[in-house]
Amino acid sequence: MAATPFHTSSIIKPWGNGLGLRLTKAVAQASGVAADTPVRVTVARGRITIEAETRPLSLKDMLQAFDPSRHGGEAMAFKPLGAEIL
Repeated sequence: MAATPFHTSSIIKPWGNGLGLRLTKAVAQASGVAADTPVRVTVARGRITIEAETRPLSLKDMLQAFDPSRHGGEAMAFKPLGAEIL
């Protein structure tokens, strides 16, 4: 996301039976969204907020991101206290 907030103007246009808002390339890049990004739309006190939805990582996603050179092996910062090493 953009470190510094910025403001832009746009126009709501008819789109099918509803209305649509086109995001400029700068807005899309600054907000980290792209085509087909799921978003959450919230309406409260006359304001519309659009946020990219985040989903929890699946086990498959976590395993794909696993790097044995960074996360591999076991290490203890202290001496064994008892039966934890058999």
